[in-house]
Amino acid sequence: MTLHSDGKGAGRSAAQRAYRGRWHRFVGLYTLGTLGFLAWMAWAESLGLSRQWIGPIFLFVTVMVYALIGIFGRTSSPEEYYVAGRRIPPIYNGMAAAADWMSAASFISLAGALYLQGFGGTPERPGGLAYVLGWTGGFVLVALLVAPHLRAMRLYTLPDFFQQRFGGSWPRIIAALAAVLCSFTYVVAQIYGVGLIASRLTGVQFEIGVMLGLGGVLVCSFLGGMKAITWTQVSQYIVVLLAFLAPMSWLAYKQLGNPVAAVAYDSHLQAIADMETQLLASPQELQVRREFERRAQVLEYKLSNVAQTLEQERQVLQERVRYLRSIRSDMASIVQANRDLADLPRTEEEAQALWKEQMHEYRQRSKPLSGVPRHTRPFAGDPDGSPEEQALFDKSRRNFLALMFCLMVGTAGLPHLLTRYYTTPSVAEARTSVAWSLFFIALLYLSAPALAAMVKYEVMHNLVGVRFDELPTWIAQWSRVDSSLLAVEDVNGDGRLQWGEIRLGADLIMLATPEIAGLPYVMSGLVAAGGLAAALSTADGLLLTISNALVRDLYFQARPHQASTEQRVIVSKFVLMAVALAAAFVASRRSSDILPMVTASFSVAASAFVPAMVLGIFWRGTNRVGAVAGMLSGLGVTLYYMLSHTAMVQAVVPAAWLADGLWWDIQPISAAVFGVPVGVLVTVAVSRFYKK
Repeated sequence: MTLHSDGKGAGRSAAQRAYRGRWHRFVGLYTLGTLGFLAWMAWAESLGLSRQWIGPIFLFVTVMVYALIGIFGRTSSPEEYYVAGRRIPPIYNGMAAAADWMSAASFISLAGALYLQGFGGTPERPGGLAYVLGWTGGFVLVALLVAPHLRAMRLYTLPDFFQQRFGGSWPRIIAALAAVLCSFTYVVAQIYGVGLIASRLTGVQFEIGVMLGLGGVLVCSFLGGMKAITWTQVSQYIVVLLAFLAPMSWLAYKQLGNPVAAVAYDSHLQAIADMETQLLASPQELQVRREFERRAQVLEYKLSNVAQTLEQERQVLQERVRYLRSIRSDMASIVQANRDLADLPRTEEEAQALWKEQMHEYRQRSKPLSGVPRHTRPFAGDPDGSPEEQALFDKSRRNFLALMFCLMVGTAGLPHLLTRYYTTPSVAEARTSVAWSLFFIALLYLSAPALAAMVKYEVMHNLVGVRFDELPTWIAQWSRVDSSLLAVEDVNGDGRLQWGEIRLGADLIMLATPEIAGLPYVMSGLVAAGGLAAALSTADGLLLTISNALVRDLYFQARPHQASTEQRVIVSKFVLMAVALAAAFVASRRSSDILPMVTASFSVAASAFVPAMVLGIFWRGTNRVGAVAGMLSGLGVTLYYMLSHTAMVQAVVPAAWLADGLWWDIQPISAAVFGVPVGVLVTVAVSRFYKK
């Protein structure tokens, strides 16, 4: 009997070594192939390959490679589809988890947040370092509190834990619905990023770019589930790493003489501080600020009588169109006048919403440095200043810590991330996998602050003060993709670009880095391919999580004997497709920036899962009634606070039912700072009071 057991163990060990060997060969060959493709594209560009071809080639080749890997990993086995057979080596599972984690928010928006918000930020927009610290620290919570314990239970999905630990159907139902909610919000942000990148690479409309990238997502996740997604995410991480580090190292060497930007960019911080001081004293910048203040005052006057002002503007534009036609003016002037008339709000409600938004923007841009906080300032305000400055400092610091808390705790509750650690062969390897994940993520997160500083230095040093007729072509190209990403205007009429005349979106900084730095266009294609890989890798895992929650955790749990395991996999695939199309529709509405959407999903995950899950792991006294009450109360408080501050809800719900302003001046994206404590207290109290 012992010999037989030893033989089986030796056989499994040999199979595992062979499987690891397959991974080593795949990663080695794929890395060489990627480097070879980049070298070939650089050679082709040097021979005159047009930029109009480089972008589509990058898009087509990367999506097709991911699709082929997805086809190679196709499976109908439930064990392979849901958890990749539980045999992924820790280093590669860590790499896949890092790709799953390095979403469009991390790759595209993180450096942009640091660029626009600095280290400390403002009370309304907490600093970019909160994202770096929160997301990185969250993995420590995953390693210590969650991942090993969930792996030991041999689960398939996160709602599995709530049913196995607490019993009954309600914990699983609530967990499944919460997983759908937070994952759908997250995946919309990823598909928005896909559309943004695809439209920039190919020149097609944003909506068509969404559908192009969506095809790659579906092929990877539709056929092979977690098995195919794991292979694909490892390959995508390699592209993400190259795309992030290559242009940044090039720019660092160009500016600093050292390609390791993370250890060399500190000299730029003082230079940026000096240039900020010069901009604050610049007469030209003061002219720009005064003009934006004048525009804000005009809009304030319009808002005092919306109906009358709207009618007057409509009559003026109609009369202008008639006049231009009567004098047979040039066609361009007539077309522009008609466009201005068509762009005029049609109703008083639309006009009021539009003018309020514009007035807020002009007020912000009329502030020093166009409302961008000084880069190295820890927090807004001054702890030793006037009472107003002290209050501002306290408010800014409070929002920074609240956001960091939500990101850390939310990381420990994200369903698509925790599922990654179900795929390792053992509990010990799950812990090792978390460590590898943190290593692979740190390679990029330690570099994001350096990239933000170098891009800001480049803009301040080489772009501000340039004549408008000498601006680089990338400004016009990105303006055509989306005016909210980039817009410039000669506000003070001096013919030169001032800092206050540039409006940059956070989602642009990373994607436009090669062009801002004057690097070859191949590097722009590589960065776009990296952003596409980051968005696709996360979207794959999120879509699988949503389809599993809807099909495995909800539909078939109510009908346990009506379908075979293979049929359940097939249904999951088609639900995945439907969810992907729904997310693409929502993303095409361009309702928000990537970073706020992603942050909202972290608050939902933190409040819905973490209190009951951690208490269920470490406290035997937690029972089903307490878990259900804690999940509902924590999630309810978080959603109530978030939705109370959205314009859509405010338009249809009576004000008396909504939160009265900000609680302790905390921004809505950090709503879990209220939901998590409520969830913990309710879970403990109800579990103690209501004992089975």
